[in-house]
Amino acid sequence: MTNLVKDVPSPDLFPDAFPAQSFPRFVWKERPESLPTSVWTTETTHRDGQQGGLPLTVDQGVRIYELMCAFTGASGAVRQAEFFVYRESDRAMLSAALERFASGAPVEPTTWIRATRSDADLVSRLGVSETGMLASASDYHTFYKFKPGGRAKAAETYLDAVRAVLDAGLRPRLHLEDATRAPREFLLPFVASVLQLAEAYGERQRPKFRVCDTMGLGLPYDFVAWPRSVPGMFGELRALGLDAADLEFHPHNDTHLVVANCLAAVLAGCGAVNGTLLGKGERTGNAPLEGVLLHLVGMGWFEENAPDFTALNDLAALYDELGQGVPPKYPLFGRDAHRTRAGIHADGLNKFWPMYAPFDVPRLLGRPLELSLTKDSGLAGLIFLVKTHTGRDVTKDDADLRALHVSLTAEFDAGRQTAVEWEEIRERVHGWERVVR
Repeated sequence: MTNLVKDVPSPDLFPDAFPAQSFPRFVWKERPESLPTSVWTTETTHRDGQQGGLPLTVDQGVRIYELMCAFTGASGAVRQAEFFVYRESDRAMLSAALERFASGAPVEPTTWIRATRSDADLVSRLGVSETGMLASASDYHTFYKFKPGGRAKAAETYLDAVRAVLDAGLRPRLHLEDATRAPREFLLPFVASVLQLAEAYGERQRPKFRVCDTMGLGLPYDFVAWPRSVPGMFGELRALGLDAADLEFHPHNDTHLVVANCLAAVLAGCGAVNGTLLGKGERTGNAPLEGVLLHLVGMGWFEENAPDFTALNDLAALYDELGQGVPPKYPLFGRDAHRTRAGIHADGLNKFWPMYAPFDVPRLLGRPLELSLTKDSGLAGLIFLVKTHTGRDVTKDDADLRALHVSLTAEFDAGRQTAVEWEEIRERVHGWERVVR
């Protein structure tokens, strides 16, 4: 049998797709014509994060705002953060954020209200220039939320509130709730009605539209019929004359497609993604903006001024303090997100660490590549752990190493089920290396 595979003098590691100094890159076969010229994200931890059960004091809410500012820096990656306005504590968080924004903080505070005239009157006195407005779009809502129910009554109520917001000098941002179950015959004519109403108020108050995949039912495919096709819906909205900057996407993760749907929305011409840093939010959570932005960086945005992903370690620590820590295996910032246990992976890390790392995790995220010793970790796992924490190179024939491995193997053979962490063997290693960190 002929071996059809030919040898080469050096490996092909696809450096265009996997650059050593950055996150993985998109290598376009053909750059989509619908791709916006500018893309950013907006944050909703103070609104949807709290609604999803995140308990915040005023000080904690202000600290979260400061951390999102530290994350975005001069990158423009996160442009806005929205706040509730109904409780005194929420208004205090908003006031503190507005003070910091007036002093140069990079994230603009906005608000969220129900689409009623009374709520519009409330927000007009708070010092913001833009407010989100709940405008439920599916018949699941318009027929069962209103009494009497129906599309016309819902649209009439929303438009009255939009007029109040415009009269107050604010820019309305219509949150089209449950859009991925909404009829075309309501959503598109309603958007057109809002645009027509706002024409007389000038470009500064041009409305925005947030398309909400409230139950996580959208699909990232253009060959799927309305209303579940995320790119299809944004394509039809763009056809109404909306610009990329007029549109946001706000998905949830109920069916595991949240980041894929965000990227599909951007590729179809949506300029902004709304979510939360570290994915806090109702039920399964909102779009995790750090995951979305990792891929937006890969598409080529924020090359000159990238967001500082290492700042999110402080946010993860804050959530731990609140008893709301991210799950251990949560991507990027979970405790075990970069932790291996298998000996074959540890052996690969010892020989060429990029073999088992998606990118330069320590440099880009400020998190170490970790290992927990199990019965499957072998000598390679122990070598990796010792080198990581002490800087000492040891080989598989090192007598001290082998003795420790025999001892640990005996524990596992005797029935131990829990992994061995560095802290447990630190003192045992102390006698056979110079400095233990």
